[in-house]
Amino acid sequence: MEDKKDMQHKEEFKSMPSEFQALIAAIFPNTKYLDAKFDYMQVQIDELRKNQENFKDQLKDVKDQLKDLKKDVDYRFQQVDRRFSELKEDMTYRFEQVDKRFEQVDKRFEQVDKRFEQVDKRFEQVDKRFEQIIVSIDNLVNRLDKRDNEHRNFTLRMFSISIVISLMGALGAFLKSIGLF
Repeated sequence: MEDKKDMQHKEEFKSMPSEFQALIAAIFPNTKYLDAKFDYMQVQIDELRKNQENFKDQLKDVKDQLKDLKKDVDYRFQQVDRRFSELKEDMTYRFEQVDKRFEQVDKRFEQVDKRFEQVDKRFEQVDKRFEQIIVSIDNLVNRLDKRDNEHRNFTLRMFSISIVISLMGALGAFLKSIGLF
């Protein structure tokens, strides 16, 4: 079946004027070349998109892991804070029952409280650092998106230029075939 169609197209092509045959012969090799180039560019774009999606997924996983770690650390410190609060209340009650000779012990617990405040300040710094890391990851994703848009725009410009050049070649061949040049 395919051979009959090919034969029919060849016969139709042979029946056309030779100038028109030359024009068609000049156009079709260029379109095959452009098709091959566009297919190659599409493969590259698809590969870039796939790599970007993989990288985004990895960044998202890291971001999620950092968020989970932060939640876990916050939860554990809340547990520690709660336990220390309960312990402090219990000890305060007991020491209130004891004679005033144990005032030194009370002073010691005040020092422990100060140390916990320092620990709380340190964890606030860790929280801020996690937030900075998350912002950095978001900025990186935005830069990757911008770069992809620039590549896409460049590809479209190159495609437009190649189409214009092909059309100019076809127009030149056509004008030459009708004898204007």
